[in-house]
Amino acid sequence: MASLDDLKKRIASVKSTQKITKAMKMVAAAKLRRAQESAEKGRPYSIKMNNIILNLSGGISDKENAPKLLSGTGNDQVHLCVIMTSDRGLCGGFNSNIIKKAKSFFSKISNEGKELKIITVGSKGNDQLKRVYGKKIIENISFKESKNPNYFDADKVGKKIIEKFEAGEFDVCTIFYNQFKNVITQIPQAQQIIPLNNVEDKDSSDESYEFEPDEDEILSNLLPKNISTQIFRAMLENSASEQGSRMSAMDNATRNAGEMVDKLTIEYNRSRQAAITKELIEIISGAESL
Repeated sequence: MASLDDLKKRIASVKSTQKITKAMKMVAAAKLRRAQESAEKGRPYSIKMNNIILNLSGGISDKENAPKLLSGTGNDQVHLCVIMTSDRGLCGGFNSNIIKKAKSFFSKISNEGKELKIITVGSKGNDQLKRVYGKKIIENISFKESKNPNYFDADKVGKKIIEKFEAGEFDVCTIFYNQFKNVITQIPQAQQIIPLNNVEDKDSSDESYEFEPDEDEILSNLLPKNISTQIFRAMLENSASEQGSRMSAMDNATRNAGEMVDKLTIEYNRSRQAAITKELIEIISGAESL
């Protein structure tokens, strides 16, 4: 059984940890509101941009000479996976859920005999993947210095992906991130951005539009921007999901610390009572022997 001094120290230690987790929960809650607003505002724009590009693609006159970012290379042998995680920890299963989704995709690619290349955005994803997939990771990008997600950082990632695509380094690009639903629920997503996947986000309406200048010229300018926009949306979703997951994790940690303090306090009181009873018995026994 632990001594009274040891129990006192443990109680003080757990209480100080509880203060830290409570403070982190409050900070995450404050950041979450802003991040959630940004993620919800970014969704309609990115979806609408996808829909416009898909509408434009239907009017391309020369399908064979369509932009490669839209139609692809004609192969799907080399897959580039962009794994978007956080640079900071203490956010529950946020990073693990993305990695789990990505690993499932990696297994599928390997079973089909296709080549895999990985870019990690965020140090936590790189840390979890480098042990098994170290040779497949071609680049690790970190935005630790950026306080909030911004389009400038997303555009950097987008341009790197396009450079590698134009150099013929891969055929298909998929990004992995967490879509924010609520504080408790974040849904891991795998979104194909090259070539543009025209199944999920296709506009259900049959409306037709007239474009000026022609579709080919608009697409050549719009497609690179769309890649950066989809990456920016993923970064916004990740930011909200990270803060939601951290808030939930810190809330659980604070509650668990409270329960541990209660248990240790009961144990301390019992040990103290036992020590007092023992002393009393010794005093009474000594008095009786006189």
